[in-house]
Amino acid sequence: MKKMQQLYEGKAKKVFATDDPNLYIVDYKDDATAFNGLKKGTIQGKGVINNTMTNHLMQYLEKNGIPTHFVEQISDRETVVKRVKIVPIEVIVRNIAAGSLSKRLGIPEGTKLQSTVLEFSYKDDDLGDPMINDYHALAMGLATREELDLIASYSFKINQLLTDYMKDLGIELIDFKLEYGKLDDGTIVLADEISPDTCRFWDSKTGEKLDKDRFRRDMGGVEEAYQEVMHRLMGK
Repeated sequence: MKKMQQLYEGKAKKVFATDDPNLYIVDYKDDATAFNGLKKGTIQGKGVINNTMTNHLMQYLEKNGIPTHFVEQISDRETVVKRVKIVPIEVIVRNIAAGSLSKRLGIPEGTKLQSTVLEFSYKDDDLGDPMINDYHALAMGLATREELDLIASYSFKINQLLTDYMKDLGIELIDFKLEYGKLDDGTIVLADEISPDTCRFWDSKTGEKLDKDRFRRDMGGVEEAYQEVMHRLMGK
């Protein structure tokens, strides 16, 4: 497979066309951003960790009935994925109060929520990815009712699968962000990534943060936290 022109560069990844019109190559960067790009930096080795970890978890989810865009990993930082049209909705799944939820609703960080919370954000950097609900999504034509229901159903199942999986590794899955894409035939599949960039991971015993919050909040030990999650997950 031949890597062709770059189609897109985001905060954490570059996307390239290939000589197959149905396949893209995603290249993970070490760049780190927070607060919608206002804070910028570098996390050494992050691209390799996020690429490897995402692919490992995507394959695990595939085996458990969640369709994904993953095809194959071709290098430390590069992965072949199916070409999808991204649904412009970010899905946030929350098990324990943290981050913006704590600030918005005044729930102390670390409070176990009485039920899992599903939130939608409109994917638009210029607007700061504002929170929306089903009615907004339908009114704006971002997805159909059936698509929203399927996305919600997949997201709850992914939460259950990942929560159980990480618990076995001594990691509490606090919350995480998902993105979905549509294949040419309209099939909805999980896209983007699953990594310490997009998930809050806390050590089950100590509560130590093992994710991008260390970068957001200038806590130090960012590289070590990413490496620790990778080590527990992959033994590397």
